[in-house]
Amino acid sequence: MPSVTHDDAPLLADLMPWSVAPPRLGRGWPTAPDSASLKARWDAFVKAEGPDREALFGVTRARTLHSAVAQLPGQSSGTGRLARASGPCAEPVRVLHGPFDEQWLIPDHRLIDAARPELWRVADERQVFAVEQATGSGTAPEGPALLVTPVLPVVAPQSKTVPAARPGRVHPLYRRPDGGEPNLAPGLTAHLAERLGHSPAPLDVLAWAVAVARPGAGGCAVPLTADPELWAHGTELGHRMLWLMRRDGERPKLPGGRRPYVRAPLPSRPLELRYDRDEETLHVDEGRISPVPPTAWDFEVGGVRVLDQWFTARTAQPEPGTLEVIRPTAWPQTWTSELLEVVTVLALLAELRPQQTELTVETPITAGELRKAGVLPVPDAARRPASVLDHHEEGPEGQFALL
Repeated sequence: MPSVTHDDAPLLADLMPWSVAPPRLGRGWPTAPDSASLKARWDAFVKAEGPDREALFGVTRARTLHSAVAQLPGQSSGTGRLARASGPCAEPVRVLHGPFDEQWLIPDHRLIDAARPELWRVADERQVFAVEQATGSGTAPEGPALLVTPVLPVVAPQSKTVPAARPGRVHPLYRRPDGGEPNLAPGLTAHLAERLGHSPAPLDVLAWAVAVARPGAGGCAVPLTADPELWAHGTELGHRMLWLMRRDGERPKLPGGRRPYVRAPLPSRPLELRYDRDEETLHVDEGRISPVPPTAWDFEVGGVRVLDQWFTARTAQPEPGTLEVIRPTAWPQTWTSELLEVVTVLALLAELRPQQTELTVETPITAGELRKAGVLPVPDAARRPASVLDHHEEGPEGQFALL
């Protein structure tokens, strides 16, 4: 991570002051790597009656079949009690299920223990979510302290047998829909403009943060610089990382000889993932993908190898009698394409680490300087969600709620 000459680096929690804990699902069956399985699970759920439906649902303290909750902002799920639910489910949406692992979710508030509606209200094609990450203590290279995603990150129930990286606080880049009102400390960009000679765009500030963020005792620290050349170099690097993490637009590719290919077909139901470091080959049972750089295989987030977590999310044996047993009967081709893309993204991000290390901040803008300039501490209102409701939202049992 970047080296600094001053320990008084501001925290991301102060630079992007509005943050929310990620949505906590409370049950695993409303998420899946494919949307067809979710629709089939919902159909099985609503066909069950009485105690069978309750057992399939997975009752928690936050949700039962009789919980009364409002509709998720921007979604079209029902609001009647789940005990009486029928018909098709709401159209599944993409979410970040784990680091670099986009899956599908039934966006139904009744199925989610803690949905964080304030995040759903600002989730659109302009939004970018910065997610703080825990750091591992192993010997493998640490992953980024800050991940970025265009879709909502969620916390699925922890598996008893499979370790998983747990996301930290979620910092939306914008406090309002359509890219309105940047989630930046009031006065921050004006102070940066004074020190750098130009006013950076909100996405530039996030790009810099992604490039230089490092774990700290009080949270994710973001060293700032007053050096215009270093800022330009860091933001250029950060925009490259943003593009790789967001994976929007053109697909990332490694140069031709280093591009991973399927050398032997993957089996219909793979169970084991292993890596041959000498041959740079990823073995999926008898299937083979190569070349896979060691840096992609070693890539960790939160102390967990990304490729292991991604693969296990698609192959772990579900508990018998649960809705999770409804899943593809064979490994879909789309998953192979997604695996190749994840390998590519991890390899390209790992290649940027030396450039991150070279970002030495020798003329820092410290937290003390921001306090002296009146940027810190941020006002309490900046840490709360903006009032963005400009239409009726459906409440429990079809009634409309106004916030």
